[in-house]
Amino acid sequence: MTSNTSHVSDSETTSDQSSPTAAQRKWLKRGLQQAGGKLPLFDDSGRRISRRIVQTCLDKGWAEPWFFNKLKPDWLVCRLTETGRQIASK
Repeated sequence: MTSNTSHVSDSETTSDQSSPTAAQRKWLKRGLQQAGGKLPLFDDSGRRISRRIVQTCLDKGWAEPWFFNKLKPDWLVCRLTETGRQIASK
């Protein structure tokens, strides 16, 4: 599946410079309970996390690419940064 659809609207993914949106924070929080701070590829309903959410969190320094998935090269596997961990913990 290469589609990148999500139930999160564009207005939920637009972020200011200082804090994540509710959708971004929810994604970041899910990394707190995973080994190494791994962030999920899918939401609680089984839909792919919006590429826009992922990219914004990468751009803000809240997440970082972790490793390349040879089986699914179009899937970006990320983990929390220390800054992302602090934000998700609030």
